[in-house]
Amino acid sequence: MGGLVPLLSLLCCLTFLLQEAAPATFTITNSCDYTVWPGILSNAGAPPPSTTGFALPPGQSLAVTVASAWSGRIWGRTLCSTDSSGTFSCATADCGSGAAECSGRGAAPPATLAEFTLAGGTGGDDFYDVSLVDGFNVPMLVAPHAPAPAPANGSCQATGCPADVNKACPAELRVAAPPPGTAAAEACRSACEAFAEAEYCCSGAYGSPAACAPTPYSWFFKAACPAAYSYAYDDATSTFTCAAAGGGYDVVFCPGTSRYARHRHVVAASIWHLACSVL
Repeated sequence: MGGLVPLLSLLCCLTFLLQEAAPATFTITNSCDYTVWPGILSNAGAPPPSTTGFALPPGQSLAVTVASAWSGRIWGRTLCSTDSSGTFSCATADCGSGAAECSGRGAAPPATLAEFTLAGGTGGDDFYDVSLVDGFNVPMLVAPHAPAPAPANGSCQATGCPADVNKACPAELRVAAPPPGTAAAEACRSACEAFAEAEYCCSGAYGSPAACAPTPYSWFFKAACPAAYSYAYDDATSTFTCAAAGGGYDVVFCPGTSRYARHRHVVAASIWHLACSVL
């Protein structure tokens, strides 16, 4: 019996380590009525995922596996094509790799970004958010695969920017569709990208939370998508946590047509109110 206890302890430890090393899965779904080309970028030191970019037709999903302690970002590219020389590029959120796979390259703004740090918190909790700091190009929602029962601290909640911000984008931030497109925006720039001023970029003398306050432009994004980052120091209402036991996350483009539609209705009302308030 004396030898059995150490053996059982060893088996328990090995089981725990195997569970800890289990990969996480991102189920990426395109609920838009157009093709989206997701891009994936690992942070420095994080192992690469099973793919870094691919085409996702309307109504399709793809499961992408990453390491259990992965960190990085996911975004959607739109209006992509391959030219006569074989070079692939996208009108919004292009990663500049010249191919569908982004291969270590990030998104050119404007781009709606889903950001993750898996198993990076106290007790191995995940951190995740959806950011409009680099502007907006496509509606997006992030939700844990297996959310815990809703606790008082609001962890394991869905977040994102389900509203189509392009429809209400201020003229000075608008990136118009190329000819023969209409005057409708295909993306909405951040004020930092549009004006390159420290006040909007939270840089220089404005490079701290105390010095960099929300601007009318960041308030525009916040009114449209209250749970998303609207500027660099918008942490309090925009960073979410979840126990790492869930196994992965749903990343949904254009969630208004998906099973997460209930989140979009509230945000769409905010966009409508915002648009009416500036008429």
